[in-house]
Amino acid sequence: MQPRNMSMSGVVDLAAVKAAGEAKAKAEQARAEAARHGGTPAVAPSALVFDADEATFERDILQRSTEVPVVIDFWAEWCEPCKQLGPLLERLAVEYNGRFLLAKIDVDANQMLMQQFGIQGIPAVFAVVAGQALPLFQGAAPEAQIRETLDQLVQVAEERFGLTGIPVDQDAAAPEAAEAPLPVGPYDALLEAAVVALDSGDLPGAVQAYRNVLSDDPGNPEAKLGLAQAELLQRVQGLDPQQVRKDAAEKPADVGAQISAADLDLVGGHVEDAFGRLIETVRRTFGDDRDAARVRLLELFEVIGGDDPRVTAARTALARVLF
Repeated sequence: MQPRNMSMSGVVDLAAVKAAGEAKAKAEQARAEAARHGGTPAVAPSALVFDADEATFERDILQRSTEVPVVIDFWAEWCEPCKQLGPLLERLAVEYNGRFLLAKIDVDANQMLMQQFGIQGIPAVFAVVAGQALPLFQGAAPEAQIRETLDQLVQVAEERFGLTGIPVDQDAAAPEAAEAPLPVGPYDALLEAAVVALDSGDLPGAVQAYRNVLSDDPGNPEAKLGLAQAELLQRVQGLDPQQVRKDAAEKPADVGAQISAADLDLVGGHVEDAFGRLIETVRRTFGDDRDAARVRLLELFEVIGGDDPRVTAARTALARVLF
């Protein structure tokens, strides 16, 4: 895990940070300044995770990275893998107890930051340590791998930059008692069971829980969306991404290879690529092959949601190649 300087022209100026040695000196200077003012104050656990944008990037990420590593989760509302990764990162930020902070950046609202970090797909996770950017990983990743990456980040921050984290006030006032809960709906328990199964990596259990809801209520929107997402994650779980993409590139007429590659495209946040790949497959195939590609495309529409403009555009494109 090697730090790299990032040019943030138009957003922030990192020109002064040219090497790890300079970054470490800068971090030490910031800590010394904080010590003269009584040290770094303890933060509440709720402050370990926060939203950031182009306007607050320098203050909330660059400046704070001289005291503690700041992990950045680049996400978007339409990105289904982001919705799986985000809560996991938030839970780990609290669990690591001040060894790093988690900044969440919506790429749709912060296109310049996305471009400056060179992000090609989301979710994408970076860290900033003493003003230097570290690419961590892109796309969905298992919890064990994420923990290993964070452990390496914490080690690099401490050994190379002397950053040992910030104190957390475990006795911070708890939120006021919530109002009386709303009445429980007929499928709330099953839907909650599906979410718990997803969070624990039990994809077959999540699929079955969503199907249980749909068996009684076929139009339940939450169950339909959840089932589409769980089935997608289940399909890609055992795939070798490198082999799948190699097969898809070398065998454009292999419908199965194109379908698997489209699944990986969507999990990686490349929505238009996934849709375009299947629409092109529908265009050049016939019979059962065409129907298989069309059905998978409709399934991926369910993952993103019918109101998304990319789904609307893809439906129009599909209609053109079919009729």
